[in-house]
Amino acid sequence: MSDLGKRNRLNNEILEESTVSSEPIFEGKIISLQVDTVMLPDGKLATREVVRHPGAVAVLAIHDDKMLVVDQYRQPLGRCEVEIPAGKLERGEDPLEAAKRELQEETGYSCGSIRKLRSFYTSPGFADEIIHLFLAEDLTGGDMKPDEDEFLEMSEITLEEAYRLIDEERISDAKTILAVYAWHKYKLTGEI
Repeated sequence: MSDLGKRNRLNNEILEESTVSSEPIFEGKIISLQVDTVMLPDGKLATREVVRHPGAVAVLAIHDDKMLVVDQYRQPLGRCEVEIPAGKLERGEDPLEAAKRELQEETGYSCGSIRKLRSFYTSPGFADEIIHLFLAEDLTGGDMKPDEDEFLEMSEITLEEAYRLIDEERISDAKTILAVYAWHKYKLTGEI
């Protein structure tokens, strides 16, 4: 058995890379890009392209046994995508407060109950973006207040409609698919 096989597979310090240098390439409104030179475990050098992102929140909002979603044009996809309410964190913003803000801005709803479900990285092979997923319940309606460059339509869908939209690839982003699966488990077991 190799040294790798002898080690605890969940704590592999021998796989770590160390950053030798980092070169900023682009600084945008939402992301930045850098190219890092790293030393590999075998002592060789390699480059890594890294996208830095401030993080985001997403909200699985349940109202009258329906999930709130927004339909929004996504330029990278060249089409509209049905998603749960979500948005990027502002510098230093608490994810819980950001989740409440995004829910209200994108749907017009506020919540009487909200709790964090999970946090997950979207693409750890090249980006540090983390999404904090929340469950919001006991919703009350109000006025939508999307960002000035944000055009969307809000809907309430059943679990069956959510699965149909996944099959039709109208829902195809990881955070919304994860939310649908979490909601399904919640309906079956009362737990997420």
